[in-house]
Amino acid sequence: MDVTGTLHHIEIWVPDLGRAVAGWEWLLKELGYVLHQDWSDGRSWKLGATYIVMERSPALTDDRHDRCRPGLNHLAFHVADRALVDSLAERAPAHGWRLMFPERHPYAGGERHYAAYLEDADGFEVELVALSLPLEETRE
Repeated sequence: MDVTGTLHHIEIWVPDLGRAVAGWEWLLKELGYVLHQDWSDGRSWKLGATYIVMERSPALTDDRHDRCRPGLNHLAFHVADRALVDSLAERAPAHGWRLMFPERHPYAGGERHYAAYLEDADGFEVELVALSLPLEETRE
């Protein structure tokens, strides 16, 4: 199997590990990730050969991520279908996530792009993208 170009891991430094884990753990488990590592200042979850790390930043200069500044804007995850996008978007607020662009949801990325854009309490954004739709299944 050629793994060239696939992600090995993503490490996200957060201002408050407990707050980050509360939202991210729920979402990552819903997406199929399993707990990989757990230590005093961090936690990671793994899916296949890729893992995602949440770690308390040792050098905080701000207490909130600003996705519009240079650096990471967001992570986008494939989701099996529109029903799962809808289910995750509906349940996300109970786990600390806010639906972004609610007036355009689920087509905030365009009429052929069915997705939910979520933001956590620290300003990190995820995009949950349903697998491509056939042309006849685009926005009604």
